Amino acid sequence: MNTQPTKAKKRIELLDVYRGFAILGIFVVNITVMNSTYLNQDQFLQGFTDDIDILSQKILQLFFYTKFFPIFSLLFGLGISMQALKLYQNDQLSFAFFGRRMFFLFLIGAAHILFLWSGDVVHLYAIIGLFTSLLIMKSDRLILSLAVVFLVFPFYDQLLEALFNLTGFAPYSYLGDHTGETVNQVIKNGSYLQGMQLRVQEYLANTPMLFGFLAPVAVSMFLLGLYLGKNRIYESLDTFIDTIKKPAISIAVITNLYRIIFLFILPDFDIYRDETLRPVFIKLMVLSDIAMGLFYLWVIGWLWHYTKAQKILRVLQYPGRMALTNYIMQSVVGLILFSSVGFSMYETLSPSAALATAVTVFLFQIGFSKLWLRFFKYGPLEWIWRCFTYKRMLPIAKDRHAAEIVSS
Repeated sequence: MNTQPTKAKKRIELLDVYRGFAILGIFVVNITVMNSTYLNQDQFLQGFTDDIDILSQKILQLFFYTKFFPIFSLLFGLGISMQALKLYQNDQLSFAFFGRRMFFLFLIGAAHILFLWSGDVVHLYAIIGLFTSLLIMKSDRLILSLAVVFLVFPFYDQLLEALFNLTGFAPYSYLGDHTGETVNQVIKNGSYLQGMQLRVQEYLANTPMLFGFLAPVAVSMFLLGLYLGKNRIYESLDTFIDTIKKPAISIAVITNLYRIIFLFILPDFDIYRDETLRPVFIKLMVLSDIAMGLFYLWVIGWLWHYTKAQKILRVLQYPGRMALTNYIMQSVVGLILFSSVGFSMYETLSPSAALATAVTVFLFQIGFSKLWLRFFKYGPLEWIWRCFTYKRMLPIAKDRHAAEIVSS
């Protein structure tokens, strides 16, 4: 089948705003790991006791951690379903198309890990995207049932441990010779090749978290996005947002009460350290964080459709239309800021400074994206990915008349 690019329709601005918002939240979280890896992060953060740094940590805990990864995953699944529906309408839908599209996305993610940062999720999205594409024509009931199962199933750690034991794979051994100090030295003073080697080691060491924690959440959100896309929720978002108003607010109130109890009250009690109950508490916290992330989308949608805040929120659409490019760009910034390639600022930024840096970089990305999209149809990485997907060079530049309309 000779699949051709589908004709562009008018973009749904709110979906781009959602993507831009997700890109901001992801970088706010990622920069804390770029600034100090998981191996030494707890000890590193203990050195910051100023009120502003303590407040910054609480802001991250309450409003960022485990909330933006689900958002980005849902939007990715929604994008797959929207594209699949367009192809299906033109009798062009094929697994080969999605296989090729996800393969090149996987290559982008692998290169991201090797050359820039070990915390990539794009390659994971490629794997899950391929799985999701197999379910495009399945029933809504099956898709939603699988989404729930992947989200609430509690035994991924045990399954992964059994698989690792069976295959002889020992992920934690890859950083066994490293301490927080040696990692610091490699990142700040080592060669670029040494940094590449460390990134591969970090990735392998973090596979339990990647596939035992992040992957199930991503699969669940991909499937939820697939369901929303198949049912064309994006065509009547205002009605959908108004319909779910009461349950959205109710769930947000309940889950936020639990999150506050878990973070600031429960640790003072012995029950928090009970070996049987602690995994349950943590799982409920994860589910509450995901619910909070989805609530963010509802709030933005409500503000967009029912208040005058649309003018303010609209700026998020520019980085959202170039989400892949901006995601990778953030890692380039991190490499330059923290490693020996640039300013060697690893483990020098306080929590408040890291938060301020992330926001500053994102403001730059808004301006850069808006300027780029005055002259080009897609972000640079989006264009490259699109060309590989369709197996031919596609036009990227806008005609002058279109650029003048956008800039006016």
